[in-house]
Amino acid sequence: MTQPIPLFSMQAANAGVDVLEPIRKVIESHWYVLGREVADFESEFARYLGIDHCVGVANGTDALEIALRAVGVGPGDPVITCANAGFYSSTAVRAIGAIPVYIDIDPATMTLSPARLEEALTHVPARAIVATHLYGRLADIESLAEIAAARAVPLLEDCAQAHGATRGGRKAGTFGTISAFSFYPTKNLGAAGDGGAIACRDAALAQRVKQLRQYGWGAKYKVELAGGRNSRLDELQAAILRAKLPFLDQWNQARRTIARHYNAAFAGLPVQLPACDGDDHVAHLYVLRTRERDALRQYLEGQGIASEIHYPIPDHLQPVAAGGAPPFALPETEAACASVVTLPCFPGLTDEQAERVAQAVRRFFQREESR
Repeated sequence: MTQPIPLFSMQAANAGVDVLEPIRKVIESHWYVLGREVADFESEFARYLGIDHCVGVANGTDALEIALRAVGVGPGDPVITCANAGFYSSTAVRAIGAIPVYIDIDPATMTLSPARLEEALTHVPARAIVATHLYGRLADIESLAEIAAARAVPLLEDCAQAHGATRGGRKAGTFGTISAFSFYPTKNLGAAGDGGAIACRDAALAQRVKQLRQYGWGAKYKVELAGGRNSRLDELQAAILRAKLPFLDQWNQARRTIARHYNAAFAGLPVQLPACDGDDHVAHLYVLRTRERDALRQYLEGQGIASEIHYPIPDHLQPVAAGGAPPFALPETEAACASVVTLPCFPGLTDEQAERVAQAVRRFFQREESR
């Protein structure tokens, strides 16, 4: 019997990494919160990114929220973001009591459109902008950063899916005012549970982040900043991330290799393929677009191949967001959410498995053409 192909395999992705020894060291140290492992990971990840400051937090959503608070976002403030990235930035914005203002995406990259951003900033007194590097691909971040700087609006990079993506010698998380990372286990750099980090160049901003992640303390038991919380990356997760960080670039290359294999196999099919050729795409997810999404997913399931939709419901159409139309039309966002489908793409996916996926997709469209 042919073995099913999962969307992601933790066992395959983590093969060859010894996490037991780092865990043992932490257990034997009897220091589990904000100790040496967290400090060392923060330094090592900052050095990897090529940025001055990194602050570990409990998870990626906290990273977004704390970063927004650190740049001064408060209740009632408009925050410009996209609506096709799983409601994560919306969750952070709404947790503060701020107002998410959705603008449309570029249909080719499915990331925030610079043209739409420029248009929105003429109408919206935005307190911040969240640019998501979706599926592992850098947004047009240089243009977004230039527009944000011209308006003196802080730009937050959501790098939860883009660890190590590089353009012009600069990595994701180093273009904007501040950046947020998630280390959820399926990420390109994943922990053995939840974890996150915030990166920036400004020392005063980093200090605000450190205070906000621990109750808003300026000194122990002295609360100086409103909006603080308990959001600390723990020693066990930091130790695991330290063990895995040296593998990140080769894992990213493995993901790119699979994505390129798919792109070559799907050339000529009636689908929109992701651009996975450069270092600015680390193929966190391999996402193509097709009008036949549901039928394709059903066919793949019958072949023992997992697939998923990232993400099926735009943020402005979520039940919790009901009650009014967004200020800007979002046709490209809605079209993307209606057509995207994710195929297996992770380190440890074998050549044979990748070929099985490719052949199954080709057979599906050949069947459709012959009908």
